[in-house]
Amino acid sequence: MESYYLLIVIVLFLLAISDLIVGVSNDAVNFLNSAIGSKAAPFAVILSIAAAGVLIGAVFSNGMMEVARKGIFHPEQFTFAEIMVVFLAVMMTDILLLDFFNTIGLPTSTTVSIVFELLGSAVAVALYKIIGSNGEFTNMSTFINTDSAMLIIAGIFLSVIIAFTVGLIIMAVVRFAFSFDIMKTYKYWGGVWGGFAITAILYFLLIKGAKGSTLVDEDMLGFLKSNTVKILLVSFAGWTIILQGLVLFTRLNILKFTVLVGTFALAMAFAGNDLVNFIGVPLAGFESFKAFSASGAGPDTLMMNALNKEVNTPLIFLIAAGLIMVITLRLSKKAKSVTATTIDLSRQGEGSERFESTSLARFIVRKTIELSNGINKITPKKVKNFSVKRFDVSKSSEADKKNKIAFDLVRASVNLVVASILIAIGTSLKLPLSTTYVTFMVAMGTSLADGAWGRESAVYRITGVLTVIGGWFFTAFTAFVVSFLIATLIFFGKLPVILGLVILSIFILIRTHAFHKKRVKNGEMKENSRQSASDQIMVVCEDEVRSAIIETSKLLFLTYESFAKESRKELKSIRKESKKLNKEIKNIKDSVADTLKSFQETELESGHNYVQVVDHLKEVSNALIHIINPAYQHIDNNHALDQEQSKELKAFNETLNEFFNYSISLMKSSQAKDLDEYIAKRDMLTESINAIIKNRIKILKKKQKGTKVSMTYIEMLTETKNLLLHVVQLVKAYRTMIESARKKQL
Repeated sequence: MESYYLLIVIVLFLLAISDLIVGVSNDAVNFLNSAIGSKAAPFAVILSIAAAGVLIGAVFSNGMMEVARKGIFHPEQFTFAEIMVVFLAVMMTDILLLDFFNTIGLPTSTTVSIVFELLGSAVAVALYKIIGSNGEFTNMSTFINTDSAMLIIAGIFLSVIIAFTVGLIIMAVVRFAFSFDIMKTYKYWGGVWGGFAITAILYFLLIKGAKGSTLVDEDMLGFLKSNTVKILLVSFAGWTIILQGLVLFTRLNILKFTVLVGTFALAMAFAGNDLVNFIGVPLAGFESFKAFSASGAGPDTLMMNALNKEVNTPLIFLIAAGLIMVITLRLSKKAKSVTATTIDLSRQGEGSERFESTSLARFIVRKTIELSNGINKITPKKVKNFSVKRFDVSKSSEADKKNKIAFDLVRASVNLVVASILIAIGTSLKLPLSTTYVTFMVAMGTSLADGAWGRESAVYRITGVLTVIGGWFFTAFTAFVVSFLIATLIFFGKLPVILGLVILSIFILIRTHAFHKKRVKNGEMKENSRQSASDQIMVVCEDEVRSAIIETSKLLFLTYESFAKESRKELKSIRKESKKLNKEIKNIKDSVADTLKSFQETELESGHNYVQVVDHLKEVSNALIHIINPAYQHIDNNHALDQEQSKELKAFNETLNEFFNYSISLMKSSQAKDLDEYIAKRDMLTESINAIIKNRIKILKKKQKGTKVSMTYIEMLTETKNLLLHVVQLVKAYRTMIESARKKQL
């Protein structure tokens, strides 16, 4: 029996290693986004500083491990066997949940996930204990620490609102002081702001980093607590004098220094305090196993009172966890994806947006515009003019514009300072704040205050923020439900279920890793193509046009074929592929502005032709969707078909396929006669469509039935004519673009 539970402990530690990897990939956004977004230093330097903070923070990890042991449930009410079921369910759920969010590139809270996983699995086991003993469900509070759970939920709502609001207000004040013309105002405010920022970060480290640390004794903590105000005042005065001197007499950019110090501090605090989210449960399982081995009692009779005792985490575990996090931080591609989401939502400039607009986002923007217009009417003209000057983005330094930074060092430092202060205050008041929630919402608040959410991007940014926030609450719900179900399976299935779940977890992790790797590779290829020189854009454009025509041809052929076979499954798959193609082409169209910047002043004609190519690509994609949708809806509604025109439509479909093959071969031709022949083929197909539609009308009048199938055919064929028109225009525009580029080279 003891070997069985030893196996569970080993599985817990293996899962802990995986959890550290996926957890760091998610939480890296908390301390990397400001430095990366502002390009405060080369990426390798930023990672090195963050890695040092993570490693030191892990070694100084504080006494938060009791959250996993007794923060959510009352361990003395569970037997050793039951508590191991709880811990195993938590770790399996945590890995799968965090990996899912990392794969789709959304930041989520490891604190919330671990808390609701503990809650879900503990409720499941408690529920079966109550049922088994014929007890009352009202006794659940005997097993679950409901006060702590409710406090955490309240903390979630408060942290979202407070972090956003405070970030917005402080950013507005700081931007009024600095404006976007930092080179002009830096000498006046640089030292003062730097002193305040570093003092705030120091306060964060004193309160959040040192409190409860295994390497800081009670006397030292008492001294820090009783002298906090004095330490902060001395720090502010000292740092302000030092930094102002550096501003006036050296070329050292203290804003970069501030951002890097803040990155180190947040990374250190993350590792020191959030480490419980990754190894707290396995360590609690290990402590439980040691108590079980020493007791000599049975696993179903030993109550886990031992978890109520204070336990110092062995230093070797902390160092090992820190090293794993450092390696993950350096190698993880998913960490970059999660960080990219926050940076995209807060960047100053325009560009391709990650999220679509929604009705709620549009409503919020409309009401905000109305409110803004109302405020403008009552604001004195001098105040408005002054505000416009302070928030004039065009005054940004040429270096920032050239480096294409997401936001400047002023906003990056505000992000770090505000997040540090809020987390420190929350910790001092013993409020369960999530570092992910706070840092993300501060970044969103500062970006709004900085004018990053302009009319061109506001709806997309708001949708993104709502999506991320919704993902947080989805995390809580999913964590509870999944851990409840997994705990149930383990509670009744024992070892076979445990082995099956481990195998399933490994399989899912491998699949999501492969999916993410493929997506990242495709994204890098597209990004590189958009940043290429104009001659390389031509090559990329050819690939895009060719692949779009091939994909359109395939989907169109399969649509008519599957419609004739009444294959709902195939049509559903075709519709899905057409939406994917449409989204890819939309991304190309959204990136047109960035692509045009690669063209030289002498290549305006090529740029114009490129815009036309992309426009026709989009029209082809739209027409394809308008052909596929009625076909799918007809079959999905179980409407009838007739076979009177089946041979005619089959022959037409074959001719259509030949036309698309000719379209691809024509892309490399420069002969005018080939284009004339191409247009003639299009006209012949159009005549065939008109003939089929006329025959369909005759059939409809003759039979006086089959109205729905007739209208579906007519709708599909009419839209096919539009598609053919745009395909021809696409090929013509592409040939014109290539010919224009060739003439320039000559």
